[in-house]
Amino acid sequence: MKPVGISRDFIDDNGREVWGDIGLGGLDSAGIAWEYLDQDVDLLRPSDIEGRPAILFGAPGVTAATFENVSHPPLVLARFGVGFDAVELEACTRAGTAVTITPDGARRPVATAALGLLLGALMNFAAKDRIVRENRWADRYDWMGRGLTGSTVGLIGLGNTGAEFARLLAPFDVSILAHDPYCLPEAAAEVGAVLVTKDELATRSDSVVVMAALTPETHHLIDTDFLRKMKASASLVNVSRGGLVDELALVDALKSGSIRAAALDVFEEEPLGPHSRLPEFDNVLLTPHSVSWTNEMSLGNGRSAVQAIVDALCGRAPKFVVNKAVLEGQRWRNHLAVRE
Repeated sequence: MKPVGISRDFIDDNGREVWGDIGLGGLDSAGIAWEYLDQDVDLLRPSDIEGRPAILFGAPGVTAATFENVSHPPLVLARFGVGFDAVELEACTRAGTAVTITPDGARRPVATAALGLLLGALMNFAAKDRIVRENRWADRYDWMGRGLTGSTVGLIGLGNTGAEFARLLAPFDVSILAHDPYCLPEAAAEVGAVLVTKDELATRSDSVVVMAALTPETHHLIDTDFLRKMKASASLVNVSRGGLVDELALVDALKSGSIRAAALDVFEEEPLGPHSRLPEFDNVLLTPHSVSWTNEMSLGNGRSAVQAIVDALCGRAPKFVVNKAVLEGQRWRNHLAVRE
């Protein structure tokens, strides 16, 4: 059997670990051999996965083509991160391959990054940075910020990261609203949030922070109608996936002044296309889908993904399996039974 494969986006052309320590020593400690895949690819290929017990991957996508003519697919594909919109889960399940994510590693770093972006939007960091760089100090009086304390913050999504973000807001004495059809009222109450409809969240919030997964149902969840319902003094923050926000509608809202500011780490097209209007606005703070990238996040995500692989290869069901139905399939039932 081949070693566990690590997607090559974790190293540069010189073999330098671009994320720093991602906890691969956990595989060594468990006696599990591993190696980097031979090429940096956008989509995992059949040759990348054939005969490997597991793959730890970051950037590459996974589709049905990944499994074409593969006779011995991995037992687990361990995603470094929480997003899995580039993974065709049905294809993985048909192959008997579990897909795992790392919410325990990303939860605090992403929540902290969201708080940083929210404060940056409220305090006009983008405009003030530009004022200093262009030596326009007299213009600083035009960019008075807004305080977070005592305001109402609306969360689109109250999963692991959203709940952690709500906890971080506690010292600011804010009111927290949340829209999440999968969250129970008692779970929301535990973090000081009240569940409301999407429309009520839009109309009542002083700031809206998007922390939901991108699915067909959530695509363009923040659209023209939602933005028109927001307060003219409100700010929008997105740290999830660009597709949750209709960027053309957002540009229109910023141009018309129907919202005050935005802070975005994710975009519908990445890198930003040449025709994007977003960089033109002084009241828009932009970061390149990396605002949460810290040593804390890279090590936390890596350790979580490694643990998923170790658990799987040692006969235990990994903790954060996205396609849970695969565990009821014959391949996994046999695998777990043999090691009982």
